[in-house]
Amino acid sequence: MKAAQIKRYSKEINVEITDIPTPKISKNEVLVKVKVAAVNPLEILNITGSVKLIQDYEKPFTLGNELTGIIEEVGSEVTNFKKGDEVYTRLPIAKIGAFAEYVVVDQGAIGYLPKNLDFVTGAGVPLTGLTAYQALTEILQAKPGQSVFIPGGSGSFGQIAVPIAKHLGLRVIVSGNAGAKERIIQAGADQYLDYRKENYWEVLNKVDFVIDTLGAKEIDRELAIIKPGGKLLSLIAGPNKQFAIKQNLPRWKQGLFAAVGAKLDKKAKQHDVTYHFIFVQANGQQLQKITEIVEKENIVPAIDPHEFTLDEVNEALLLVRDGHPKGKVVIKFD
Repeated sequence: MKAAQIKRYSKEINVEITDIPTPKISKNEVLVKVKVAAVNPLEILNITGSVKLIQDYEKPFTLGNELTGIIEEVGSEVTNFKKGDEVYTRLPIAKIGAFAEYVVVDQGAIGYLPKNLDFVTGAGVPLTGLTAYQALTEILQAKPGQSVFIPGGSGSFGQIAVPIAKHLGLRVIVSGNAGAKERIIQAGADQYLDYRKENYWEVLNKVDFVIDTLGAKEIDRELAIIKPGGKLLSLIAGPNKQFAIKQNLPRWKQGLFAAVGAKLDKKAKQHDVTYHFIFVQANGQQLQKITEIVEKENIVPAIDPHEFTLDEVNEALLLVRDGHPKGKVVIKFD
């Protein structure tokens, strides 16, 4: 089968299309024929090795973290799925490989494709959906009536995170570009700030939570608007000791991440706020809950209009890294 692989970490995007054997399943796994794979900024981090301290892959390895597809074969102990089922998944971190014609997935990491989505739009849900769900329910432990602010939330994360947060009963505030305002308001945002006209740190105060999508440069401003006892969760600013402990990383990595995150933890403590970092995990049970929300709220993620095949994977990656996608970038296999 064809697969998009890298042989070494590199700052250059130079992914190779290779022929590799179709993988064999174990008793708890299914073989999925990939229909559509999504292309995320996480792929760039996997290529450069930026997250190798969290997950270091044996090379060569196949790229790709989320997909939609059809189950071709099931293991002897798979009970919830059968051949022909239409599914979607955020692949387990230790066993990625969505940029291939077939992929083996543990049954605990997959969910049924939402009925209101097709293979293309469905590919835009698992990674961001699980990120939002795990952030809100596991880390922030958000309760109905509390407030969450998502700076830079007008992109692919916000379009899924906003309706999930609203479904969980939160007051949702987003900042972003003017062009996305109507779409994010329709998704459920209670307040939308055009970043070119309004500085959120001059408008907002005493929010319960901030989910940071912009990085370290915004941390001081984000902390300033969180109420005492609140939480700041970043998708990209970097890990800390708490993250390393939760991930059950070795003690030497816990020490390293403690040193790396010490500045962020100190800043947060000065505001009586706790800092958190997330690296989303595969979880089929949570994915089914997300499926229910997607169907009930009729969430349909925006998909970038560019069409890519597996042979054009490098162009797709460059669009994600350097372009301005108008939604989730995807690779189609048929």
